[in-house]
Amino acid sequence: MSGKRVVLLGIGHTNAHVVKKWANDPIPGCELTCISRFPTATYSGMLPGTLGGQFDDAQMRIDLRPLADRAKAELILADTNGLDLERGRVCFADREPIDFDVLSIGVGSMPAGWNDFRDSPLMVPIKPMQTFLVRLENHLERVSGDTNRTINILVVGGGVASVEIAFCLQQHLQNRGSDRSTEIEIFTSSERVAEGMSDRSVRRIERLLRKREIRVRSRCRVTKVGDESVTTQTGASYPADCVIWATGAAAPAVLGRLGLETDERGFIATSQALQSLTDPRVFAVGDSGTVVESPSPKAGVYAVRQAPILWNNLKAFLAGDAVQRFEPQQDFLKLLNTGDGKALMEYGPLSLHSRWAWHLKTWIDKRFIAQYQSSEPNQTSESAVDVEP
Repeated sequence: MSGKRVVLLGIGHTNAHVVKKWANDPIPGCELTCISRFPTATYSGMLPGTLGGQFDDAQMRIDLRPLADRAKAELILADTNGLDLERGRVCFADREPIDFDVLSIGVGSMPAGWNDFRDSPLMVPIKPMQTFLVRLENHLERVSGDTNRTINILVVGGGVASVEIAFCLQQHLQNRGSDRSTEIEIFTSSERVAEGMSDRSVRRIERLLRKREIRVRSRCRVTKVGDESVTTQTGASYPADCVIWATGAAAPAVLGRLGLETDERGFIATSQALQSLTDPRVFAVGDSGTVVESPSPKAGVYAVRQAPILWNNLKAFLAGDAVQRFEPQQDFLKLLNTGDGKALMEYGPLSLHSRWAWHLKTWIDKRFIAQYQSSEPNQTSESAVDVEP
């Protein structure tokens, strides 16, 4: 394996684990290169809480430079514009390509449909998460100074992340101390919010939203985002000052430029070993890949659970050994931040909303991200808890 190069394209939950493991136990005869558009990675599980003022911005971020330095890895901050599979190269628009012997792609996803309305002045897509809070605050500052009437903030998307953002946004607005009246509404094309959670949990969430006066407009698919309003599939128009776009996952544009087989949604098609069906040298993890035989929802918990499989398979591939299969878990602990110092916890038939559940979520989140923020290489083992980050 002399002189070989492992390249990580995107440093999300799964690829960050490889960097951490490399710092403690580098693969002999190999060098590691990390490629990212941003100098930090954002932990999605703490983004709503940071919005709500429960955490400082730095607490949810992984600074990639010291993480790479601990692994003695090269860090390249650049946009990738394609692969040269014949030569085994990652290509860029503004720098020379780099060679790879093994490549792991973990560039995440974008909210579905955001690109259709990107030119609207109302739009604040939740991704890239690295810049979401700054973009949102700049937008709120702008609209707060424009008018004395009620500010209408629409959260488009009814998933768990959208609900957390709505709850924590309300807390954020209270923390700002503004005397301006603000209304928050969730627009979802689904029958109910928080799909994937139990009926009991959804009823709790719906009661909490009503209590907090956050309106839910179900079966309302947004088909147009203009300059001052949104329009749904029925033709109804709703005034808006800010549209937070937090829909389900869609493939980022870069995946379509790599020359790899994809699923019908544009994510890289992989085997159960997380290897591209086009080229076994290429792995795709987290939201970026779809295990064709057993696809999983695009959720951070699966990216976290893929991490040790990826680490094992990178080493096995380079050594010519057998690779492991990723078997997605069927159930996991769900913790939803309600922005009021409490969280809704669901595990199996159990569903409760309490301050204790928020402390549990905070402990899990801080424990997870501390593995990557520490100033020294560490031996922290993988969490035994399956939790939605």
